[in-house]
Amino acid sequence: MKRALILLLLLLPAPGYAADLKIATWNLDWLTTRSAGDRELPADVKPRSEEDFARLAQYAQDLNADVVAIQEVDGFPAASKLFSRDTYSIHMTRDHVVQRVGIVVRRGLHYDINPDVTALGANRLRSGADITLHLGATDLRILAVHLKKGCRNEPLAHPRNRACEELRDQIPALTDWITARRDEGVPFLILGDFNRWMTGKDPFLAELRQAAPLVLADDGRSSPCWGGENFIDHILAGDAAATWLKPDTFRVLTYRETDRSWQDRLSDHCPVSVRLTVPE
Repeated sequence: MKRALILLLLLLPAPGYAADLKIATWNLDWLTTRSAGDRELPADVKPRSEEDFARLAQYAQDLNADVVAIQEVDGFPAASKLFSRDTYSIHMTRDHVVQRVGIVVRRGLHYDINPDVTALGANRLRSGADITLHLGATDLRILAVHLKKGCRNEPLAHPRNRACEELRDQIPALTDWITARRDEGVPFLILGDFNRWMTGKDPFLAELRQAAPLVLADDGRSSPCWGGENFIDHILAGDAAATWLKPDTFRVLTYRETDRSWQDRLSDHCPVSVRLTVPE
């Protein structure tokens, strides 16, 4: 009888379980292995020392995220100094610029690389990095972005400067990508440096929400990074991914070094993260 019961239990389908994922975004502020004076670097950019890289690598370990969207990174060599190759795989866009966008994924998680969203990269701006993360029977599409700087809260309908014109011109690429995910019924995240204070009434966010309902993970919050500021690093969730966001898990990893002089050695941005419970 006991043996029969064990056999019966073995034949029953295994109960489903939920994957708990930590998703983050981190602008690393001209992270490069180039030497000072390199013609591709602005004159005021001072490359990191080995000590600086070691400090940032420790913060990457402290962050301990499963997926990290990274911005302003000069390719794989610079990224791999922070994110151990034993622990993470690194995907970078193919842009021929120093400030590239990438996605870092913990090894053991399976993903496909989609074509870069090059429509975001007109006028020598940054393309979006796009992957599909496979989580059992569930897929999660992830787009990492670094949008045009210089239009944090100005109107977009009638732009007053070139930066706002270029940011406005990036909206169709984003709405097209969101619409495609909506039509496919694929859960998705868009995260990174939007260079925009996206409050609930922001016209930029309103434009994106015309393509599909979106949840802004940092809605109504202000950042404690370097003493306090409005968020420009955001995490947007759409489709079922909006329901996967775990309440009260939004975090900002602040640096132990508090003097502003450390901004050039670490980053002027702090890592931002949230947790998702993904049904499998």
